[in-house]
Amino acid sequence: MFGSTLWLTLATLTGLAAGFAREWLLVAAWGAGGRSDAFLVSLFLPEALRMALAAGLLSAAALPLYQQRSSQAQQDWLGALAPRVLLCGLGLGALLSLGAWLWVRLIGPGLDEAGYTQAAGSLHWLAWSAPGFLLHALLCVPLQARSRFVLAGLGSLVFNLPPVLYLALMRHDATPTGLALACLLGSLLMPGVLCPALCRDGWRPWHLSHAPGAGRELLQRIGPLLSSNLASQGLALLERMVASLLGEGAVTWVNLARKLINLPLIALMSLNQVLLGLMSGAEDDQRMGLLRKGLSSATLLTVPAVAGLIGAAGALVFLLMPGQAIDGPLPGLLAWFAAPLMFGAWNALLARYAYAAGDTRMPLTCELTGSLLNAVLLGVLPFVFGLIGIAMAAICGVVLTGLLLMRRQQLLDALPWRQQWSLGVAIMLLAASLLHPLSNVWLQLGLSCAYGAILLIAMAMWLKPWRPLNG
Repeated sequence: MFGSTLWLTLATLTGLAAGFAREWLLVAAWGAGGRSDAFLVSLFLPEALRMALAAGLLSAAALPLYQQRSSQAQQDWLGALAPRVLLCGLGLGALLSLGAWLWVRLIGPGLDEAGYTQAAGSLHWLAWSAPGFLLHALLCVPLQARSRFVLAGLGSLVFNLPPVLYLALMRHDATPTGLALACLLGSLLMPGVLCPALCRDGWRPWHLSHAPGAGRELLQRIGPLLSSNLASQGLALLERMVASLLGEGAVTWVNLARKLINLPLIALMSLNQVLLGLMSGAEDDQRMGLLRKGLSSATLLTVPAVAGLIGAAGALVFLLMPGQAIDGPLPGLLAWFAAPLMFGAWNALLARYAYAAGDTRMPLTCELTGSLLNAVLLGVLPFVFGLIGIAMAAICGVVLTGLLLMRRQQLLDALPWRQQWSLGVAIMLLAASLLHPLSNVWLQLGLSCAYGAILLIAMAMWLKPWRPLNG
């Protein structure tokens, strides 16, 4: 598990680095103002779909169903579902494109008329990324079932590469339409790079198969997952809406902070995919052992990363975006957004523990409850504390979700959550109080890196997630 996670993390790292490069080049070309805000508003729905699928929206439901079939039945299952998924993607693309004016006004209520016009024009093109995203997610399932996680994990790189190249070449001459078309090209390349490997395994895209009940079975499993993801994306939408009301550039600040904290999440996304694949074919006792190892790995991956991000937030902003002041809003926003990562990592694994046993409804109830608390607080905290209020609301929501997931699965006394969560909070508070206020960029960066490295070594020696299950 640990080795597979490491290789998938390394493969995904380049994709998320390209995603951050896209945001960085966007701000470098257009500035952190209305034009950037408008494009990010238009990209919100397609990007939300892509990230949801990358996080396992479809694979969490489809992978157990695929693995329980024989070899020939697996080929029939894929051949039957591929055209249906493609048609769903085309229908979703048409819905997003035709309703572009409505969607951008809903997502960015603080934009002006010029911003609405630009955002709607970009979304007309970006909407047609949906078929490529959905087909890529389906085609990843056979690869993940065969433990070929690396190839499946290259989707983010393939998608981000065309817009990064476009922005790097065009710079200030880049247009919203040109950038949208570059993103569309990336979405088409995503399933394209998987086809050769699947064809070598015997899949023929032009052969339509019959798998009675496969579509209905998948819909029954994916329904609760989709509802959970819609709630999550609804919160992200609410964040954008609140940010657009806090002044020009606020949407861009929130988006950049989210992109930066996604860097440590790559390992967590990889861990989630690997763990789901292993637990889907395991017995109850083995699943519990895998869950314990997964949670230890999640704590090991997140706590040092979060501590480093909180401590070095100002230095990272200064180095990555030299035009932004270290005392601006982004360093504090980045530090606050990093805090929920540890709790969110646990939540994802606890949900997948239930998914592996075929229960996709119970995690939905827990996540909706946490999301409701988050949404209520989003209506209050940002208008009291400013942009960091968005992150405060997220922290409250993920903590409640985690406690409910453990309580409903009777895991409160079976997992060491008290020790690991308390230690994580103490480590974050230490970084926030001693390292984050430092004004010297290089001193802050050096001490934060050393702090994170020491934590990583110490926690690795304590948790030892690489130990055998019976060790």
